[in-house]
Amino acid sequence: MQSTDARLLANVSVPSLATGAVGVVISAVVAGGQGAIGAAIGTVLVLLLMGSGLVVLQQTAKRLPDLFQMMGLLLYAVQILAVAVFMIVFKDTTLFNVRAFAFTLLATVLVWIAFQARSYMKAKVLYVNPESADAKKAETTGSRT
Repeated sequence: MQSTDARLLANVSVPSLATGAVGVVISAVVAGGQGAIGAAIGTVLVLLLMGSGLVVLQQTAKRLPDLFQMMGLLLYAVQILAVAVFMIVFKDTTLFNVRAFAFTLLATVLVWIAFQARSYMKAKVLYVNPESADAKKAETTGSRT
């Protein structure tokens, strides 16, 4: 993982983790211990799914840049399906408070997406590889002499 990838991951995971911590505290006050457990599970689920998705997306961008957009759409669909399956499996559980889980998960996902978009907008990414442009220029100049 390059330093820019690590910086992007830190820029989105820290605010999401903070949102999850606030969700755990609020859920503990409102719904007790089960609420705190549900909020913590929701936060961990978001960090695992979205974090692994970001790593996969960055690797795809480096290795197969032509598939970047399609992979991004596919990743979001898989992440939404994974959360839906998790919610269906634990729909009637008494292990944790489902409402605290759902609200914390939603808040954490929204914060993740907002900070990911912000990080991409602030990133200074070269659209042209300067080395290849210089090499092409040298080739055309060398062939004319």
